[in-house]
Amino acid sequence: MKLIPIVAGVALAFSAAAKDAGAEDPYLWLEDVTGEKALEWVETFNSGSLGYLQGLDTYEPLFDRNLEIYNSDERIAYPGQRADHVYNFWRDENNKKGLWRRVATADYLAGGEIAWEVILDVDALAEAEDENWVWKGSNCLRPEYTRCLLSLSRGGADATVVREFDVEKKAFVDGGFYLPEAKSALGWIDMDTVYVGTDFGEGTLTDSGYPMIAKRWERGAPLAEAETIFEGVKTDIWNSAYRMWDGDNSYDMVRQAPSFFTSRFYLLRDGKQILIDVPEDARPQGMLHGQLLVELKSSWEVGGKTYGQGALLSIDFESFLEGDRDFQVLVEPTETSSINGVLSTKTFLIVNHLDNVTNTLERFTLEDGRWVGEKIDAQDLGSISIVSASDASDTFFFTYEGFLSPDTLFAATKGGEQIKPIKSLPAFFDAEGMAVAQHFATSADGTRVPYFVVMPAGFEADGSTPTLLYGYGGFEVSLKPSYSATVGHSWLKRGGVYVVANIRGGGEFGPRWHQAALKENRQRAYDDFIAVAEDLVQRGITSPDRLGIRGGSNGGLLMGAMLTQRPDLFGAIVCQVPLLDMKRFNQLLAGASWMGEYGDPDTDDWSYISKYSPYQNLETGADYPKVFFTTSTRDDRVHPGHARKMVAKMTDMGYDLFYYENTEGGHAGASDNEQQAKVQALIYSYLWDQLQEGPAEQTAAP
Repeated sequence: MKLIPIVAGVALAFSAAAKDAGAEDPYLWLEDVTGEKALEWVETFNSGSLGYLQGLDTYEPLFDRNLEIYNSDERIAYPGQRADHVYNFWRDENNKKGLWRRVATADYLAGGEIAWEVILDVDALAEAEDENWVWKGSNCLRPEYTRCLLSLSRGGADATVVREFDVEKKAFVDGGFYLPEAKSALGWIDMDTVYVGTDFGEGTLTDSGYPMIAKRWERGAPLAEAETIFEGVKTDIWNSAYRMWDGDNSYDMVRQAPSFFTSRFYLLRDGKQILIDVPEDARPQGMLHGQLLVELKSSWEVGGKTYGQGALLSIDFESFLEGDRDFQVLVEPTETSSINGVLSTKTFLIVNHLDNVTNTLERFTLEDGRWVGEKIDAQDLGSISIVSASDASDTFFFTYEGFLSPDTLFAATKGGEQIKPIKSLPAFFDAEGMAVAQHFATSADGTRVPYFVVMPAGFEADGSTPTLLYGYGGFEVSLKPSYSATVGHSWLKRGGVYVVANIRGGGEFGPRWHQAALKENRQRAYDDFIAVAEDLVQRGITSPDRLGIRGGSNGGLLMGAMLTQRPDLFGAIVCQVPLLDMKRFNQLLAGASWMGEYGDPDTDDWSYISKYSPYQNLETGADYPKVFFTTSTRDDRVHPGHARKMVAKMTDMGYDLFYYENTEGGHAGASDNEQQAKVQALIYSYLWDQLQEGPAEQTAAP
């Protein structure tokens, strides 16, 4: 018995009953996230899809192995440095919601067994308070770090409850700072004062749902009496105030974000708001030794000089405030390189470079008012990520990894003069005989687009190998070589090829690579992805009926565009927490904040957005592959209505598909290891089912 007629019939019944909810869009009722009818619809589709996918022979072994890996004690306990301690948040089989814990830095650096001091048991807290708490992080008062502001989410949403916590007493502070659930910004000024941005009531949030107003809040005073220090406008994305430190010197700042990629920074001094006069699309990288550090996203002509796009600049801050614009250029990227991260220790500035999608590290020392750079002797030809640093020491931590090289955590002391491996992941899958290659595809406009291919043992380029192509292409996010135990055991070890596409819209070649696919040029990202897929077929790596693709969030939009533009090129599509209805994206949750990336569909921008918006470009009678859509009820960033409406519309058109909506998990799609193991097992079971000799006969029904 096929899934199509049953699910489609149910969908038609639901939509017919709800059509009056929206004359223009008969599926608007599915945007009611927790509405009774919408959740009944979700349960119907979940039941049908889970019944089939969990019944596949691959599901149970994949789930079991996933959970074993995610709960493994052999994972790296990644460090966060605060004063003389390393902090870590840890989940495992016995602590599904997690433990917040710490250890003395010296003991952490010594290696071996670590005697962690547990500060907060989130499982115990959730049980005691009968709340589904999900850890969302901490913000601690420097330099002692004994008081922290903890953010806890219900079910994994972006909105959090913020509560003051005493680290030494391991308890929440009675009568301490507290914010109810909202998308808030709360940061320390001193022990008794914080900067706060939250939902203060009607008219205090931006169109994107973030704080519009920043206030100064004194301990013991009602929130309603907090002093307003900055008020933006509704069309801003967000506004916040915060205290920035440079050694023992502090600077109180305001950040106003008119769009996702632009900000205005103000120094609060002597009762005045002093504009930091740099380009609005520039990214200030903090202060070190009195030097203001600025990373440019576009070229800048100032003071009779032109500073190049992507450059890192430095200038004495007080001289800058007095009008000096003679910057020192620390880094000026090439056509193939970009800045992949900037951080500072007590003494040094550390820059993470990305060149042809591999990393190197450089240490800068301030000598007689000028920065002097020196390469740090870390491993080459792989992916380096800086994990943490502290302005209280010259030790920082970074990881090195590759597609077939498990993560290794390094401690770099004296700003990287000495590097010591701390811990490596075990080989969660056997990579013997596997290989990695980098190729370039030619996009529709002639641009060379790089991509990585990871080949299983015994691979032959005869076009028959199931291949999974992953992409994102947005918001200047770079996709670098990374070790994934899930990809390794679920895909590569079973004989599949894994591919990562570095398409435009990402940050692999700096801001120019991102800006090339903004707004009216969005189609370039999709053309790049298509070019990579076609190149894979041309090289004999795979064939269309063996080629699966996967992406989430903005990558989910990419998947939707591939479905509607080139369904002939793919045999399976995994579309996770996606944007799909680009006519309404700016009206749903945080969607208005992304108009800097996509444009405004309520203006003439719709003329180009409409050409790729997946929801509006579905056609009847097309030969679409059987898509697997996933989302989360608790995702308060990308509205689950995108996936819901796409599924309802496609099933009413008669298309067969799979759908799973986790009722928890937020934008990540899962809030604990077990949920993550389940989602990943569903996805890879689906892919193997669709991309091998052909899917088995479907027998499950809702």
